[in-house]
Amino acid sequence: MLGDLLDAYRTTGAELPGGDLLGARGVSMDGWFWRITDAAQDRVAILLAGVNTPRRGPVWGIAGLACDSRTAPPLLATAHLPEATAARDGVLVEMSGESGTVHGSDSALDVRLGDAHLTARLEEVHRWQGLLGGSSVFQMVPWMNQYWHPWALGGRVSGSLVTPDDLWEFTDAQLYAEKNWGRGGFPTAWWWGQAQGFDDPSACVAFAGGTIHLGRPGRDARLTTEVTALVVRLPDGRQLRLGNPGTSPVHAELTTADGRDHWRVQGHSRVWRVVVEASNPTAESFVLPVPLVEERRLASGALEHQLGDLRVRVWRRDRLVWQASSSLAALESGGREQAESELRARGGRPEPQRPAS
Repeated sequence: MLGDLLDAYRTTGAELPGGDLLGARGVSMDGWFWRITDAAQDRVAILLAGVNTPRRGPVWGIAGLACDSRTAPPLLATAHLPEATAARDGVLVEMSGESGTVHGSDSALDVRLGDAHLTARLEEVHRWQGLLGGSSVFQMVPWMNQYWHPWALGGRVSGSLVTPDDLWEFTDAQLYAEKNWGRGGFPTAWWWGQAQGFDDPSACVAFAGGTIHLGRPGRDARLTTEVTALVVRLPDGRQLRLGNPGTSPVHAELTTADGRDHWRVQGHSRVWRVVVEASNPTAESFVLPVPLVEERRLASGALEHQLGDLRVRVWRRDRLVWQASSSLAALESGGREQAESELRARGGRPEPQRPAS
């Protein structure tokens, strides 16, 4: 009976401290995300994979593969995959369809989308520390529309990305990976960022925020608020997480001026203070799809830049203990209206639009 109660609790999206935060929940959307930062070659790649469970009809999947650098044309491949499964151990997600296949685990990636083929080995992963995940105490609250857990804050990645026009081989690149899930799919608005490529390859920064609610949006939502979580892995291996209301609040501000998006994320606790400042040209973002779970289709939903400029500063009891910069930061703002407007302005082209292109 206890096991049945725990399974029922997990299907609400919630999880007890120390529980499995990587496996499938069976909620509306289970999503996995990996990011590879190759600072030596000034190149990055992302893989996103989502298993969508509508109230009626079969489970289906969404997959996306993107790569960007300052010396080669960007790559973006996305697919709606009708065969999608997720497991709780070992293999995290499997998908297949006419447009591609996805195999993703905590140790390897093998992805074919269109003409692109990514293979990678994940080694010496710097896993999340602590019994509570990225959503902290909120992970125990049932029926939230979105939960977030950055489970890999570093590690080594080796492999290749092959396309008809390019071959990118990487050795000991830097790894970041996260899981997100929710009863209501993606929020109506959200913001997210992640950076490696600092002078010290063991450091990592990530943040995520958005409009969260209990129940369905609108009049059925019992609680609606904005939250942001900010995570830093310091070069000495210490992991910081800010974002609990009252004890470690985080404020995120995104503005746009002169064709650039500007980010400022700052949080503090009794001991720590962190400030992240970043910017990117709006037109150089990828326009990424999000799943409309019940409609069984994809829609433009987010602008994500892969080569953003980011600066982070960390204080411990008013003493600056670390500051660093990266020009390989991922910066994302989510919302269908914004994404669709940007896509129209580009004439329907979702890849980054650079002056030289």
